[in-house]
Amino acid sequence: MSLPLRAVIADDQALVRGGFRMILTADGIDVVAEAADGADAVAAVRRTRPDVVLMDIRMPQLDGIEATRQIVTGGADETRVLILTTYDLDHYVYAALTAGASGFLLKDVTPEHLVAAVRLVRSGDALLAPTITRRLVERFAQRDDAKAALHRDLSELTPRELEVLRLLATGLSNAELAARLTLSTTTVKTHVARILSKLGLRDRVQAVVLAYETGLVSPGGLG
Repeated sequence: MSLPLRAVIADDQALVRGGFRMILTADGIDVVAEAADGADAVAAVRRTRPDVVLMDIRMPQLDGIEATRQIVTGGADETRVLILTTYDLDHYVYAALTAGASGFLLKDVTPEHLVAAVRLVRSGDALLAPTITRRLVERFAQRDDAKAALHRDLSELTPRELEVLRLLATGLSNAELAARLTLSTTTVKTHVARILSKLGLRDRVQAVVLAYETGLVSPGGLG
């Protein structure tokens, strides 16, 4: 049998942590730690190495954005951070995504959506809330010439990989990419993995952000 998915919940409100713990535990997800601030969240991740962290943005001592950055750069390569927010189209949420978060959820999420989101973010096969995520990136992302130069205008990628990246930036899942390109899902997964590896990215959220920052796609230009 496969091991249960392991999660850490970071929020300064005990009732929120308790509610999320109850929902996740009921669905077989193992909550290995809770944290009331960002510093405790970073320590908990280093101690328990969870699969997913539910991370509030506004917390004392260390906010969720900096906590996410420390987790991502601290060697927790397999841990995915899911941001908890009150407003989805928020520049703090965008900052958390650019810091390395893999997606975000509204705090009033339904139990079913919460569980599905945690599992989806862990698998990495699709973008969580693709339409809202794309709107968020379109609103706050700006062409970054320094980043474009760093990636040499994405010249590391093959023509097929560039095509996959453009479509990935629309929010398509691996299965949807496979159908659009008439490829097997396994081949698509290989293309996505190579794109992330060549560009030094953790997951598809960072790939979407980079696609905008390098000018590969532009706001309103995806159809």
